[in-house]
Parts: sequence; structure tokens; C-alpha cells
Amino acid sequence: LKNFNSFCADRTSRIRESFSPTRSASAAGSESAASSSQSASTSGREDFTVYRMNSTAATPDDSSVVDDRLDFGISREEFRRIGKDTIEYIAEYHENIGKRRVVPAIEPGYLRDLMPHEAPKKPETFESVLEDFERLIMPGVTHWQHPRFHAYFPAGNSYPSLIANFLGDALGSVGFSWASCPAMTELELVVLHWYGKMIGLPPEFLPLTEGGRGGGVIQSSASECNFVSLLAARFEVMKELRKRFPFVEEGLLLSKLIAYCSKEAHSSVEKACMIGMVKLRILETDSKFRLRGETLRNAIQEDRNLGLIPFFVSTTLGTTSCCSFDVLSEIGPVATDNDIWLHVDAAYAGSGFICPENRHLLQGIEHAMSFNTNPNKWMLVNFDCSTMWVRDRFKLTQALVVDPLYLQHSWMEKSIDYRHWGIPLSRRFRALKLWFVIRMYGVEGLQKYIRNHIRLAHKFETLLKADPIFEIVGDVQMGLVCFRMRGSEEENQKLLTRLNSSGRIHMVPASLNNRFVIRFCVCAEHAADRDITVAYDIISQTARAILHESVAEPIVEDPLEDVESLDFDGLTLESPISHSKSMDRHKSIDRHKSIDRTPSMEKGEPNSEDLNRRHNESIATKRSFLVRMVSDPKCYNPKIVRHLHNANFRKISQDLYRDRTLMQTISYRPARLSSGGSGPRTSDGLHYDDPDVPPYGDEDDVPPPEVSQTGVQTPI
Repeated sequence: LKNFNSFCADRTSRIRESFSPTRSASAAGSESAASSSQSASTSGREDFTVYRMNSTAATPDDSSVVDDRLDFGISREEFRRIGKDTIEYIAEYHENIGKRRVVPAIEPGYLRDLMPHEAPKKPETFESVLEDFERLIMPGVTHWQHPRFHAYFPAGNSYPSLIANFLGDALGSVGFSWASCPAMTELELVVLHWYGKMIGLPPEFLPLTEGGRGGGVIQSSASECNFVSLLAARFEVMKELRKRFPFVEEGLLLSKLIAYCSKEAHSSVEKACMIGMVKLRILETDSKFRLRGETLRNAIQEDRNLGLIPFFVSTTLGTTSCCSFDVLSEIGPVATDNDIWLHVDAAYAGSGFICPENRHLLQGIEHAMSFNTNPNKWMLVNFDCSTMWVRDRFKLTQALVVDPLYLQHSWMEKSIDYRHWGIPLSRRFRALKLWFVIRMYGVEGLQKYIRNHIRLAHKFETLLKADPIFEIVGDVQMGLVCFRMRGSEEENQKLLTRLNSSGRIHMVPASLNNRFVIRFCVCAEHAADRDITVAYDIISQTARAILHESVAEPIVEDPLEDVESLDFDGLTLESPISHSKSMDRHKSIDRHKSIDRTPSMEKGEPNSEDLNRRHNESIATKRSFLVRMVSDPKCYNPKIVRHLHNANFRKISQDLYRDRTLMQTISYRPARLSSGGSGPRTSDGLHYDDPDVPPYGDEDDVPPPEVSQTGVQTPI
């Protein structure tokens, strides 16, 4: 106890001196004396140890404070050194990313056996951690910034965005309210006003419009934007229904709500309806995969006749499957006439409206209640950053307001608290990334970047159109091209599987009118003509190899043949050839088709040329089989593997569903919104208000339209 009291007195005096304006000249001497007395007084201690941190970077004024810190983590000097090394590693990674495989050659669970099953008890050096990062993590990474990554949509990234992320993470602020970090809220308002004007939104959506009710917020993803807008629409319609039917149970009112989207809409719309416990009707599109106004109008009228309450429609500008654009100029007036909340999801294509020549696709936006786009896709901002605007911010916030005392502050009446604009409470400093990118690229730089991607997509389209073995599916808009090989579903599936398993290129599929198509999206920031040409050569030569295999006669392989003795030097997937050689090979297919059978062949005696041809085809078959077995990661999209197995059963399933539906209409009774009746009953998930009415068959009753329902209905 005596030693402990001495230690506390010494530390107290040193801390008191550190806060004084000037320190006496004898301070150093007294510190030295105190330190020596401390050593003497604690020499006999065994259980009390003072951990000291390396204080080489500390100034004389704060050295006493630094000495009291525990010895864990890294010092400021170490952070400076490690930071420089990390920046160098990132720059080198981006410089040489083209030398890596696009997709990893691993299988699920690869990391489990390569790492210890318990966390380390002692600190490890940065060098060892970075070495393991390259050795263990990098082999399992899909490189989204690779010049031949053409899957999904771009994963926005740039050096200004990275720098802004560093700074935002360094601040460590949590901006759930204006008071928690004023700059975070203020900057978000400014950049959303900038960005909204850049893409051509009407002034009533912009946050800084004088006297306006609109506003903007940065959400985590487009899925959250879809969900939040649906919640706002549901709250608005339920508020009106409770006034009109005060004695009807709220669960019954909720069961009558129905939302709409096209079959090309993102899956997040369906998930939003499932969580929001409302029905969803998925509508058909036209020949260009667009939702039209007349289709929506007819669906609304049919559902109103059934006693349902349409309240929400989600349209898409730039669908995920083929980048088609719903005809907003037709859908908008229908939504306005029926007093329905219209949400516009432009997650990918919204950034393309920075270029004025693309804004004709935005016509009709004046009818929308909410709009979102993702700068973290096509505007060089890394994830997560999804911008959302609303025409009336009060209709959004009233659906999400929860206001406990510990979150209130004195500036609530004059400021915006973004905790009322979304699902999570805590928020990152996302606006900083958007601000850095807009300032360091400028509007003209961003326009140049987007126009280059669109130009390269049309270049790829031109190459495919000039090649007779490919066909373009849908219109090429923005930076996405959908194509397929002129052949069977099996051949197209085989083409995509072989391309991805090679590790040289990465694409994903889509289903358009029940046809298997391949999506090719321009993604890399610095994509150039050479990248498009190389990608086309890889796709073309692989497609011709598949066609050649399909033309060749079946080969009976000898299971006893030594596979290791095969020559793999000429492997197609690992040895790129020029387009001219690919064309020569394609022409050779036609020559094989027209080979005249010799008399010896007609007698069943194959000549030496035919034997050599069969032998070469056998080797090629085994090569492709081995590459598929060794290299295919089977992780880019498992649906590809199951696609053809399920194709044969699709029609049978549809026929069974049709017959089942016809049988169920015997007891069908359309739902009617009513406060009377003795109780509801259900059939196919829909609600009915009177179990005592006779079965379906009355003159006034009509068969229900096909409704796709998601979510769990509240039992009444």
C-alpha cells in the first residue's frame, strides 16, 4: 500500500505539471528523481507492473500522458510506416491487377483448413499479417476492378473515394443526428443537392430548394431505398384507411394492400413486400422488356374489382438483367391518376443521366414520389453509397420516426436528423466520398468516364453483330450488352461455364423470355478498346471450340488411357489465339461437315486421316474435361449449374400449376373490403370476407388474375 501511494503521488504531480502553461527548468530533474525513487520503492514488488508505451513520437508536453498508456496496438510512428506500406501495396495491386485471375480457383471451405482455429494470444507484426493476406485471402478474391471483370454492374472505386474513406474512418464519427456530427449532416445535404442537379432531377426533389418539401438521403444500398419507400407508401395509405374504416381490424386492411413491379425488377422489391407483409403483383413486359402504362392500368383495375387496394408501384430505369427502361412517361400518369406512390429505381443507370444525351430516359420523373441511384456502381464511389430523393420528406420521416429522450437535442426544429430517414440508427460519413469524387473529377470528368463506357459497350455490340455465331438480345443501352451463342441452351450454358472457369474473364447469366443469355458489362474505370477486343477474342474462340465439339462425332474414350501423358500445350482456354485463327477454325467446321466419305469408310474401315482426327478430338475432349474439373470454382453463380437440369421440368411444373389453379377456382370467392361478415377464409393466400357465400360461379364473379404474392399474411 505504501508503494502504491507513492506511485499515485508521483503520477499526480507529473500530470499537474503537464497542464501548467510553462514548466520550470527543474522539471526534468524532478521527474528523474521521482522516477528513480519509484524504481527504488517498487523494486520489491512482484504483482504491480506499469506498462509503458514507446513514446519516441511524444512531445515533451504530453510525454507523461503517453507513458501511462497500456502497451497494445501500434504507435503513431508505426502507423505512419504501415500506412505508407499499405498505400504502396494498394497502388501496386491496381497497377498489376490484370495479371491475376478474375475469379478464384477455389471451392467453398478452402480457408477453413489454412488458418488456425483460435485467435492469436500475442500480438503479431503487420508484415506477417500482410503476408498472410496475400497468401490466404487474395487467392479467394474475385477481382471486381479487373479489366476483364464484366459481371453484374461496376463496383465503383477510385483513389479519391479511397482517400475520403480513410479520412471518414479516421474521424470515427456516427452521424445519426445533426448534433452527433453537424458536418456529416450538412455535407450530405449539399452533395445531394449537387448530385440531384447533375442528373437532372426536378427542383422539388432537391434538399436546398427554397420553400421545398423534398429532400435527399444516402442509404446503404438500393435494396434499402426500395424498402424505405415502400414503408412510407404503406404508412400513407394505412393512415387514410384507418380514417375511412375506423372499426375494421388493421390486419384486415393490411391484407388488402397490393404493390406492383415488372418481372425484370430487382429482387429487392419482392423482399421489401415480403418484409412489409403486403401482396406483390409482378407484371409482364413488352418485347423490349419494359413495363408499359397500359399494363399497369389494367392490373390496377382488375385488382380494384377484386377488392384489393393498389398503393405502390416500383419502376426500374436500367434493369439488372438487360438494362431495359420502364416507360416512365406512361406509368407516371397512371400512378398519379390512381393516387399510387411511384418509386423509380435507377441503381445502375441513374449515374448515366449526368450526360444530357441520356436524360430522355428520365422523362416522366415529375410523377415520382421517390427516386434512387447508386454512385457506388457507376460513379467511382466505393460501396456503400446509395442516394435517394423524395418529393415530400415529411411523408417519409413520419413512417420511421422513433424519438427517445437520449437522442433529442436543442437544434431539432432547425436541422435534419437522418436517423428518421432509414432503418439503421448509426450512419457512416458517406457524403465525404461523394464530395471528394465530384470535386476531384468534376462533372466533365465524370461525363467523359461514363461516355467511354457506353462507347465501349457499343464497340462490343458491333463485334458480336459482325460474327454470325452470336446474337444480341434486347437493346444495348448504357454499358451493358446481353448476347447468346446461336445454339442450344446447353451450349450457351457450357460457354459461360467454360469462360468463367478459365479465370481469364468473368460474366454472369440472365433469363430473358425464358432464354439463357450472357451479360457483358463494361466495369473497369480505365477500360479501353484493347480490353474489349481481348474479351471478344476469348469469348469467340471458346464459342468456336464448343461448336467444334458439338459437330464432332461421339468419342468412345479408353478409361485405361494415361491422362498424364496428354499434351496440354495447345489448350484452347490457356492459349489465346487471334480472331483470324478463330475464323479459320470456324470455317474448318463447315469443311468437316462436307467431307466426302471414301469407299474405305463406307465399308467400315476408317483411313489414317480419320483416325488422326478422332484422336485429336479425343484429346481435346479430355483437355476440356480436366480444365473444367480443376479450374471451375463453382462459386460465381450456382444457378448456372442447375439451369439446364430444371429446364426440362419447367413446362411440367407450369402445367401442374395451371391445373391446380383451375381446380381451386371451384371454391374461389373474390376478396371484398368490408367491416361485416362472419370471418375471413383463404385460398391460395388471398383473404375473403364471408365464408357463408356459395362457391365461385355467380354471374357477377370473375376469375382472379394471376397474382404473385410474397410475404406472410396476418391471420384474421
